[in-house]
Amino acid sequence: MRGWRGKSVGYAGALLALLGVWQLGSMAIDSPALPGPVPALAAFARGFAADLAPHLAYSAWRVLAATALGFVLAVPLGLLIGRAPRLDSVAAPLIFLTYPIPKVVFLPVLLVLLGLGDASKIVLITLIVFFQLLVTARDAARAIPAGSVLSVRSLGAGRLDVFRHVVVPAALPDLFTALRIGTGTAVAVLFLAESIGGTSGLGYYIVDAWGRLAYDAMFAGILGMALLGVAIYELLEVGEARLCRWTRVER
Repeated sequence: MRGWRGKSVGYAGALLALLGVWQLGSMAIDSPALPGPVPALAAFARGFAADLAPHLAYSAWRVLAATALGFVLAVPLGLLIGRAPRLDSVAAPLIFLTYPIPKVVFLPVLLVLLGLGDASKIVLITLIVFFQLLVTARDAARAIPAGSVLSVRSLGAGRLDVFRHVVVPAALPDLFTALRIGTGTAVAVLFLAESIGGTSGLGYYIVDAWGRLAYDAMFAGILGMALLGVAIYELLEVGEARLCRWTRVER
């Protein structure tokens, strides 16, 4: 309870500070392109009651579906590569060659092959999350001390037992960190994917409002995207707190 109370106070303080800086910036620039927080929040409330909520739901679905898909595909493969030296010797060069490529460059190809709907956007975000988790899972599995594995095997544990009781728990904290980084990048890329030829999602909502010079609605969409990012981050925090309790330090 104390942790949640402290976090709530911290969020409230940070929010007030950001709103204050936003208001000062709006007053200093004095341009319709940067409305103050009060008009933007009012536009968010109006838009949410009208047509903003469905766009937020579309964006949330795309990010969550792609994250889940990337996790299911990347984590088992990364852990397997990290614990199998022969497989790693073959897979590592492929990972090192493909991981640095910005996945967003494949957006035009995906739009041509998969169309303007959900599929192209989900596949693009899946690629981003997949490689982030694949590299992290591989490195985390490789970093497990040999003594930890041998101590479990000495008790009669088989290969699956080692993965379940040693490899997966040891890798989980690093995987949650990778998820936070990967989903943050995914939300940013989602804006680009939805703003190019799309008809739904927060990216489309923001660019459409920008084209209509409806700057208050544009900032309402920006607030929606920020809310989406914070919600996903907090969801991952809750998941890590439940699944990685041994890493939590009482304060």
